[in-house]
Amino acid sequence: MVPDIDAVSAIVREVAAAEIMPRFRTLAGGDVREKGPGDLVTIADEAAELALSRQLMALLPGSTVIGEEAAAADSGVLGRLQDSAPVWIIDPVDGTANFVAGKPQFACMVALVRDGRTLAGWIHDPVTGRMAVGSLGEGAWLDGYRCRAAAPADPSEMTGNIGSRFFEKRVREHMEARIPRLGGAVSLQCAGQEYMRLIAGEAHFSLYRRIMPWDHAAGALMHAEAGGYCAKLDGGGYAPTELDGGLLLAPDRASWTALRDLLFGD
Repeated sequence: MVPDIDAVSAIVREVAAAEIMPRFRTLAGGDVREKGPGDLVTIADEAAELALSRQLMALLPGSTVIGEEAAAADSGVLGRLQDSAPVWIIDPVDGTANFVAGKPQFACMVALVRDGRTLAGWIHDPVTGRMAVGSLGEGAWLDGYRCRAAAPADPSEMTGNIGSRFFEKRVREHMEARIPRLGGAVSLQCAGQEYMRLIAGEAHFSLYRRIMPWDHAAGALMHAEAGGYCAKLDGGGYAPTELDGGLLLAPDRASWTALRDLLFGD
């Protein structure tokens, strides 16, 4: 059911080269709009999503698509996550705010899901050309090298990514007061770039409040295939059908528990 990994990688690269990179740092005023407060979309997002949708469905007959921009227009498409037919989940430009600002921290992400389970994922950095791929039970790979999550460490020595923006004020303030106890924490404002750091062992952890499938389906699969541990903040397992509850990724379950207790405990 999973098509050739390299064939999908080629499609992602070609679309990024044709629809995303020519518009990087060349956007005109009419090329950017708000689809919600502080939530930007560009002509590059829309053109790349359309091209990826067309080519990926042609590659896998009978498949459907959930694109971030299509879901913004009609949230009903999220119901396809439960379908027995394979569904492509597309984030054409993850880190759109960075893209608009001319910052290179953005990515193009694709995942393949069936029956609510992620089968494969792709994360591409169009600026550097890096490509991360993973498939269920087959490992995760970054530019041809097998990925391994960072080794467990004491929280005081762990570095990683924390997106605190969408937590409610009380929780955010409590959490931010605890962050100095960690080895270090940043936010790249791009889940795709943060997942690349995780699977390459360059970061120990990532924490998110929002868990829409286009942001996490591909990366969470790759992190698990690289030996990492991932769960929602209540301890429940993650699946692309989960749309709420936050997400914490760590080297192993003990590290996950230590991080959650440090950031959210009394």
